[in-house]
Amino acid sequence: MPLPDKLLAAEGRLCRALSELVFAAPVSHVYNPLRYARRPHAQYLRRFAATPKRVIYLGMNPGPYGMAQTGVPFGEVSLVRGWMDITGPVERPVGEHPKRPVLGFECPRREVSGARLWGAVRERYPRAEDFFAHALVANYCPLVFLEASGRNRTPDRLPAGERTPLFDACDQHLRRVVTLLAPEWVVGIGRFATERAQVALAGRTGETGREGQPLRIGKVLHPSPASPAANQGWAGKAKDQLRAQGICRVRH
Repeated sequence: MPLPDKLLAAEGRLCRALSELVFAAPVSHVYNPLRYARRPHAQYLRRFAATPKRVIYLGMNPGPYGMAQTGVPFGEVSLVRGWMDITGPVERPVGEHPKRPVLGFECPRREVSGARLWGAVRERYPRAEDFFAHALVANYCPLVFLEASGRNRTPDRLPAGERTPLFDACDQHLRRVVTLLAPEWVVGIGRFATERAQVALAGRTGETGREGQPLRIGKVLHPSPASPAANQGWAGKAKDQLRAQGICRVRH
């Protein structure tokens, strides 16, 4: 079975596990773009995850104007369509929040985190294929959690009783992804993703992976506009962090 199909099968297993979970108020709506945006998401994996990777960059969960719309992690519409050359029909999630409609590639809102992340990658790699030859961006959790007001609620702010089964399923999935892609590095984008990678892969770090290199956990600043540090030259800071950890040699 081709590697992208193995990854899609693993995601199907994750989705089945997550479908059994229940989330209470203040969460009122839960979106799973692996289901309703499955066609562009499958394009992303089939085009860019056909080979093992040296680096997996790991985000927290989809943003309401990014992966929630396009099925691609940090999926700012203009960069997914224009730089990755991915597009296609996106269905509407069951029980759609009236204040957070899914418009797919017609979404007029920008995903600031995605624009920063993929914009910086595009600046260094004008051809998307050159970046994805050695790297892939994924999310730890595929679900979007929305409150009745329309406010986004991140997984770390869920009650402990809801976090535990959610994190158990996502930890298992991350281990499957690492087994399939055999990376040298898993780089958490922000504190949450880094900590979850450290927990999920605690027994795996140091194991020999791609090209005989041991698995290591790295960290990079999250590009969210909610972070004051990210609002002051995120791309330059991220480059410096990646270079300091030896994750990649960054050109200025």
